[in-house]
Amino acid sequence: MTTTPNNTERTSTDQIRQAVQEHYGQRALRVIELADVTPESGQDCGAENCGRGSCGSDDCAPNAEAAACCGPADTERAMTLYNEAQLQGLPVEAMAASAGCGNPTALADLRPGETVLDLGSGGGIDCFIAAEQVGASGRVFGLDMTPEMLALAIANRDRMGVTNVEFIEGHLEDIPLPDASVDVVISNCVICLSPDKDAVFREAYRVLTPGGRLHVSDMLALTEAGPALTDAESWASCVGGAEYRGTYLARMTAAGFTDIDTIDEALRLDENDVPLNVASVKVSAHKPA
Repeated sequence: MTTTPNNTERTSTDQIRQAVQEHYGQRALRVIELADVTPESGQDCGAENCGRGSCGSDDCAPNAEAAACCGPADTERAMTLYNEAQLQGLPVEAMAASAGCGNPTALADLRPGETVLDLGSGGGIDCFIAAEQVGASGRVFGLDMTPEMLALAIANRDRMGVTNVEFIEGHLEDIPLPDASVDVVISNCVICLSPDKDAVFREAYRVLTPGGRLHVSDMLALTEAGPALTDAESWASCVGGAEYRGTYLARMTAAGFTDIDTIDEALRLDENDVPLNVASVKVSAHKPA
């Protein structure tokens, strides 16, 4: 395994964490501002109404930018990653806050009664989809380090009346859950944001029950040279921390995971459609029984 420390030689760990927290905190505040999210608002611009004109009024959006029913343009990302059935009934705010690069719940084959942990849960979209799949007898934890995102996710949860999802504040590298307490760990374009991926995989392994499953969508570099951009802001946009596939998978193996499998997704391009040497990739693995 290469000893390259996650491209942190050029950008310090503190700079990375601050940039990531500011980036996603601002994203959450932007969604809250545009949609005026409150747990008691009672308004629902769910996916079933998007694009059909029924939410194109001030009842569902407080200003012109959000008045296109689906609010911020970021909802388009969610609508390309998830199918209509998964988005049915979700608040538009959960979709607008989505910053993922895949759909880990589609990989996870979640079953009723399972306990799921979402690393970097953001506005809660993957948690809510998982909650539907594990049912009332199951439980979902959403872990995030950004207070604004946690507030948004909790507002979305309360608005939906979901009772089997709990959002907790913390870091991927130090998960505030007991050993062997979850059946499945999922994550959507978040592990690439961590400057200490070894710790993330060790912690994911620790909290999984024997036989537990890890399913992530993440940004990986296509060559050992790594991504073309490595500044703090590029880390926050899921490019700078994209690690070479071989190194990333070796870290998973070192943490104890087995049966590691990958599926390539799409290349990431810059604003001029120039490849950034990174791609979104689906990764699945198991903790031995």
